[in-house]
Amino acid sequence: MRFDDTFAKTPFQLNQSIKINLPKNISVSIKREDLIHPFVSGNKFRKLKYNLLQAKQENTSTLLTFGGAYSNHIAAVAFAGKEQGFKTIGIIRGEELVNKIQENPTLKFAQECGMDFEFVTRQEYRLKEELEFITSLKKKWTDFYLIPEGGTNALAIKGCQEILTDIDTEFDYVCCAVGTGGTISGLINSALPHQKVLGFPALKGDFLQDEICTFVNSKHWELIHDYHFGGYGKVTPELISFINDFYKETKIPLDPIYTAKMVVGVLDLIQNNYFPENSNILLIHTGGLQGVAGMNTKLKNKKLPLIQIHD
Repeated sequence: MRFDDTFAKTPFQLNQSIKINLPKNISVSIKREDLIHPFVSGNKFRKLKYNLLQAKQENTSTLLTFGGAYSNHIAAVAFAGKEQGFKTIGIIRGEELVNKIQENPTLKFAQECGMDFEFVTRQEYRLKEELEFITSLKKKWTDFYLIPEGGTNALAIKGCQEILTDIDTEFDYVCCAVGTGGTISGLINSALPHQKVLGFPALKGDFLQDEICTFVNSKHWELIHDYHFGGYGKVTPELISFINDFYKETKIPLDPIYTAKMVVGVLDLIQNNYFPENSNILLIHTGGLQGVAGMNTKLKNKKLPLIQIHD
């Protein structure tokens, strides 16, 4: 499937009911955004949609963005850029990765899609939003369309506002994982007055609150910080076991960085009476499954159980 074939039409909608025993007549469904596209799935499709349209409108031939070693965003930009006729450049956190591309499933895939890399130190990477650093990149790479780390900007939020549609009006709560805040901002802006949006940050800390407030026009939302499992990119044997058991029971694959942590959080909140009786809850599956291969490489090296989400 070509990205531009999907790009040209409205993605299909699939809300899959999760058949598990829940108290208080609570029902849970999951919106399978991960099925939009095999390589540009979930929120990455949504975030890139209007950014690529804008890049074309500006007659820009190159996309430049930022990411880490196993970034879903890097993989998605590389593939979408290839299919849409853009040159792509990835500024990658960690100069030690320069000779490890073939060992890294995400970077290897992005390179095969034609992405050029510039590996920078973690100290340099922290300057990614500074004008002086951006200017230095323009001197090296000439003109490009800049997509922020994680893809979050106003155009990305516009795309994420399209996640919720008319088929979602029945839900009382909409839940999603939170990385840079773009997806939840779009959901908040498109949620109906009777719906509350819950975000489950994958990172430690509460710094995203103010960032999200700059993009949204509603107060019917909340960030729940208790389910990051140690921080961004961190997993535990318990989380891996949950992912594998959940797949066996539902046939729904979850990624360990974002969606799995959100699902654990929602189910735990249900058991602890956070939700009123008869609540109808919608979970947003934001994709990210390409990162499972990289995570399994790390788990194997640590002699830990692997994530098994394929029959």
